[in-house]
Formats: sequence, C-alpha cells, structure tokens
Amino acid sequence: MMLSPDQAEADLSWTQSDPESILNGLKSAGCTSDEPAEGEDRPKCKSEQPLSREEKRRRRRATAKYRSAHATRERIRVEAFNVAFAELRKLLPTLPPDKKLSKIEILRLAICYISYLNHVLDV
Repeated sequence: MMLSPDQAEADLSWTQSDPESILNGLKSAGCTSDEPAEGEDRPKCKSEQPLSREEKRRRRRATAKYRSAHATRERIRVEAFNVAFAELRKLLPTLPPDKKLSKIEILRLAICYISYLNHVLDV
C-alpha cells in the first residue's frame, strides 16, 4: 500500500485484521472506490504510481497477441536454422550420401572435413 506524503506511517496499523478498518485505511490512502471499476480486477487508487518499464514489458508479453507473434518469429528462426544445417549437410561427403545425420554429427563432420582440407592444402 502506498502512503501519501501527508500521511504518517503510524496512521495505518498493519496488525489490524478487521476488514472495516483496512477499508478505511485504503480510503484514507486515496482510493476512490472500494469496488473495482468495470473490467478492473481491483479498485483504482489515486496514489498508484505509473508502471515501471519492466512491469509494462511483463504485461505486454502476457497477451495472446504477443505470444502468437513470438511463436511465429520462433518458427521462422528455427526454420532458417534448419535450412542452414541442410545446406551445410549438402557440402559434406558421407557414405551413403543421403544418410540422415543429427545436427551435432553435421557439425563434427564439418570440423573434420575442414581439418582434412587444411591438411590437403598444407601438403
């Protein structure tokens, strides 16, 4: 709960569990209503500070529209990643040539092939 500058901390008793006294404390802290407005989860308070940049980002990322856009971007990224591995795979000699290799196998084979080509150039 936010305290207004003209209100002392001693005015609010944090040990009170009586709902009526808590409600009175909220009203004295600047809340306009004890019931949330239409479409709101909680009552609006005058003393609420604007959201921080991080909180705004967190709320924006929680929307279905954002999640959908993020999933689309991720699919495109993974697809490009897989295309790059397929192109690298075409450049590597293996027997049989159509043998299915995992990504780590493609990388290891590429390292060995580059080392072999360096060796050939040095001789």
